[in-house]
Amino acid sequence: MTGGNIAKTLILSIVLTGTLKAPHVAATESTGVQAQDDDVSQGWLEDFLQTLGADGEFNPDKLIDFSYLPGPFYNPEMDLGVGISAVGLYQVDPDDEVSQLSSLVINGLASTNGALGGAIANKTFINQDKQRFYLNAELYDAPDVFYGVGYDSNHADINRVEYNQRIVSIKPMLLQRMSPSSFVGIGFDFSYASADSINPLDSNVVTDELQESSRSVGVNLLLNHDTRDNVLNPQSGRILEIDAAFYRQILGSKTDFEVYNALYSEYIQTGRGEDILAWQVRGRFTAGNVPWDQLSKAGGGDLLRGYTSGRYRDQQMLLTQVEYRLNLPGRHGMVFWGGAGVIAADVSEFDSDKILPNGGVGYRFEVKPRVNLRLDMAWGDGDRGFYFNVNEAF
Repeated sequence: MTGGNIAKTLILSIVLTGTLKAPHVAATESTGVQAQDDDVSQGWLEDFLQTLGADGEFNPDKLIDFSYLPGPFYNPEMDLGVGISAVGLYQVDPDDEVSQLSSLVINGLASTNGALGGAIANKTFINQDKQRFYLNAELYDAPDVFYGVGYDSNHADINRVEYNQRIVSIKPMLLQRMSPSSFVGIGFDFSYASADSINPLDSNVVTDELQESSRSVGVNLLLNHDTRDNVLNPQSGRILEIDAAFYRQILGSKTDFEVYNALYSEYIQTGRGEDILAWQVRGRFTAGNVPWDQLSKAGGGDLLRGYTSGRYRDQQMLLTQVEYRLNLPGRHGMVFWGGAGVIAADVSEFDSDKILPNGGVGYRFEVKPRVNLRLDMAWGDGDRGFYFNVNEAF
C-alpha cells in the first residue's frame, strides 16, 4: 500500500475542514505569506486548526513551521483507525531570497486490525535554488489488493485477492541546476516488499509471485526542463521530465530491470481571478525482470484517481489528466478533472477499447502558503475512491 493510498483513509479530517467559513486573509507581495486579523474569532473549528498550526501563514522564526491534522478513519481493509498528517515549511538560509520554501510532509496511521504505516515527502531548496534535494520514504504494514497482471485480469471484479503487504522504501535524489530552467539529478532507490496472509477469495488469479519477497536497489538519472513558479502548488509554467532508473543485482537488487518515467505538465492562468487550468501526460515504462511490486500501476491518489491503487498493473502505463482549479474566497478552493489511462505488457499493445476513464471533484483548503489539503471524490470504470492528501495530484 502506497503513501497516497494510506493518506486517503484520513477523510474525516478534511471533511471537518471543509465546514469552515472563509477567514479574512491578505497576501503580501514579497513572500506570499498571508496575514490575518487574530482579534476576530473564526469559529471554534477554525480556532482549533490555528492551534494545530493550520493558519495559512509561514513563521520564519521557527526551525520548521508545522501544521498537524489528526483524524479518525474507517474502511473495510483496515477497520477503525486514526491517522495524522504533519505539514512543515522551512528555509535553509533565511537570507536566500531566490529559493522557494522547503517542505516536509509526514503521514502516519494505526488501525484496530494492526495496520501501521508512515511516509515522508521532503523537498529542500538550497543555495539560491542552485540545488534541490528530494527525499521520499515509506514504511507500511497494511492490507492491499492484487488482481493479477494486465487489463483483462484486472478488470474482472472476481479476481480480487486480498493480502497484507510490508513495504520499506527510501528514495533520495539531488538535483543540480544547469540553466535558468533545467536540472540534472542523480538518486538512489531502495525498495523492499513482502506479502503474507494471502486470501484469494473466489479469484482464479495465480498468486505465486506474491509468495516471493521483492528487493529492488538501483540508481536514478533525471533530466528536466522546469519553469513552474512553485514546485508544491504551481500556478504557471510547465515541466518536461525524463527519469531513468536502473536496478541491478550487483547493487543488491534481486533482479535486473529498468524503469523509465516521462511526464509533461502545464499550468495556465485562465484570466478568471486565480483560477488555474492544469493538464498532464505521464508514462511509466519498464523492461527486464520486473518484480510484482515494481510493475506500472494506474490508480491511487495521484495516478488516475478513481481506481484502487494496485488493481491495474502491467509493464507499461500511459495516462493523461486535465484539471480546473477554482479559487474561492479565503483559503478555500474546488477542482474538477477528467482523465484516461491505459496499461499493457508492451507499448504496441495499448488498446483504445481498454481505456480506463476517470473524473471527479475535489475540495481544497490552504493550511500553509501554497500548501493545500485536498479531499477528492473520483469515479472510474466500475470503481471509485476518496482521497485525502497534501498538495495537488500533479
